[in-house]
Amino acid sequence: MKFSQRAEAVTPFYAMEFGKHAAALEASGVHVVKLNIGEPDFGAPPAFLREVQRISDGRSLAYTGALGLDELRAAIANFTADKFGAEVAPERVVVTTGASAALLLSCAALIDPGDEVLVADPSYPCNRRFAESFGGRVRLLETTPASRFQLDAAGVADAWSDDTRGVMVATPSNPTGTSLPYDELVDLCDVVADRGGWRIVDEIYLGLADDGPDGPPRSIAAVDPGAIVINSFSKYFGMTGWRLGWAIVPEEMIPVAERLAQNYYICPPTPSQIAALTCFESETLAVAEDRRAQFRHRRKLVLDGLQRIGLDVPVAPDGAFYVYVDVSGTGLTSTEFCETALQQAHVALTPGKDFGTAGAEQFVRLSYAASEEDLTLAIDRLGELLDRI
Repeated sequence: MKFSQRAEAVTPFYAMEFGKHAAALEASGVHVVKLNIGEPDFGAPPAFLREVQRISDGRSLAYTGALGLDELRAAIANFTADKFGAEVAPERVVVTTGASAALLLSCAALIDPGDEVLVADPSYPCNRRFAESFGGRVRLLETTPASRFQLDAAGVADAWSDDTRGVMVATPSNPTGTSLPYDELVDLCDVVADRGGWRIVDEIYLGLADDGPDGPPRSIAAVDPGAIVINSFSKYFGMTGWRLGWAIVPEEMIPVAERLAQNYYICPPTPSQIAALTCFESETLAVAEDRRAQFRHRRKLVLDGLQRIGLDVPVAPDGAFYVYVDVSGTGLTSTEFCETALQQAHVALTPGKDFGTAGAEQFVRLSYAASEEDLTLAIDRLGELLDRI
């Protein structure tokens, strides 16, 4: 069978590869602490699960509209206003099969073959794959600890070329857990808009971001109605396996997104949509905020632990649940370190080569979405490993 050049060009998602190797070790009877995947350990909120049970009574769960349930779109719009300070019309909300489908629709709507797309290096690898799948030429812009591993307006302006059509930004970011200051994000979007470019802003970790000097985290949708804003139920609400996300799109993109969704996946999962209405009730919002506080406590535990065992974190995260760790002082590349940590310390991490080329063999990503017990055990095991190597 001959596969497409597109399929052959896609490299493995190493976070998943190390997960696969960890599962094989566990099958042989070894306990592995899995810090390679960004998956909250809490599970879906109780009210959501109760609603899933209630609607699992044999009733017809037919397709919804391609853009999602109207009630859910309205609830998301209200949440965006209350939580992130952005007033958006419910019609601009597109409910999707996870944030991945929101990115899929956005790239399908915006990218033609040969279009240049600017993306930070390091960044979430699947974003690049979506752009490349539609013929986009992704240009990675190296970021450093000095810029908190984020793009900035000046760098995007300098990199812009005649072939550039848009930029993909994530704040807070995967893999670094760092955010772009809001004023800088606004300036960056202004630079792109002035050049007639599109901007996709991934805000799936915004609900887990720290408050800033001006108050709670704000969505770029508050000031840039032309931006495509991506969010998800997976991280703040802890609903990874239920595959539900959303995009806030410009008004002119609504019919385009609808046609694409109709053809790509018909509609988002109906049971997930119905049950997700409970996410915006006071009980679930209180649960989500409590979990957000727990993540901040876990972050401190991990940062203190890494400092104690001698692993450097050049930029402390302020959102998401990731730490980008510099392992160059061990004498191992990031891939070697992750392989050694898995085989000898039984801790699964993700090497930097998953996220780009800049610092790819210097950094590893650690996800602190695991329990405090597992995080403490992982730090102790890594400390013992460092003593040996």
